[in-house]
Amino acid sequence: MFPWFRAAVFAGLVLSGHSAMATPHATLDWSDLPDPSVQVFDDPYRDLSPEQFDDVLFVVRLRGRLQQDVGGVEERQKWQELLTETEDALAKGGVDVDWLLDQREDVKERRRKAGTNGNPQLDGQSVTLTGFAIPAPNDPDGRAVAYLVPERGMCSHMPPPPPNQMIRVRLNGDWAPSYFHEPVRLTGRLTIEPSVQNMMVVDGLVPMNATFKLETDSVETLETKADGLEWRQRAADRVRAAGNRKTGGAKASE
Repeated sequence: MFPWFRAAVFAGLVLSGHSAMATPHATLDWSDLPDPSVQVFDDPYRDLSPEQFDDVLFVVRLRGRLQQDVGGVEERQKWQELLTETEDALAKGGVDVDWLLDQREDVKERRRKAGTNGNPQLDGQSVTLTGFAIPAPNDPDGRAVAYLVPERGMCSHMPPPPPNQMIRVRLNGDWAPSYFHEPVRLTGRLTIEPSVQNMMVVDGLVPMNATFKLETDSVETLETKADGLEWRQRAADRVRAAGNRKTGGAKASE
């Protein structure tokens, strides 16, 4: 065998071995997580103006009242007049109330899929994603757990995100978030594994409904000095508030 050929074969083996051992991670944006095939759909409610939407709700309430054996004769007559007036106004605006109401279940299901279905192309992939970590109770096997969300404040002072914008994170190593919404960059294996866990967050019991699970390989904290100061101030405020509740607002010396 020619020396140059042996060298080429050896180099090829080395390079192929290196690529087999390498585990490149795709850096994701949060917009990559939802299933793109269910994001575009017909939603006739989305085309309504705020006034039309309110009128549709008013029609539903009035129809509900008239279907029940409630109210006096004059009151029911007034409800019927209001119903007819509102339905006519919607019809003039091109809104078919009966057709629209028939679409409710279909639209509800389309919206559910848009908010819960995960991108199947990401299932089982090694990824890197930046977000805000929320500490959670450990798993039964003792593994530390956190939830990753795209915006600070979600699940506490803001509503939870859609399930396909929340990731349940099983942490490896000795790191865990030290406060709510700690900024981090996580790398690990992402899988579509829907889960729901009710847990206490800042504003009370919150259902943490996540489409994804991430088994972390590495964690990079992105905490700034301002983040740390904000956390210490919030902790001091909570301690002070707890003391005030116990003493009725009086100082310890009083």
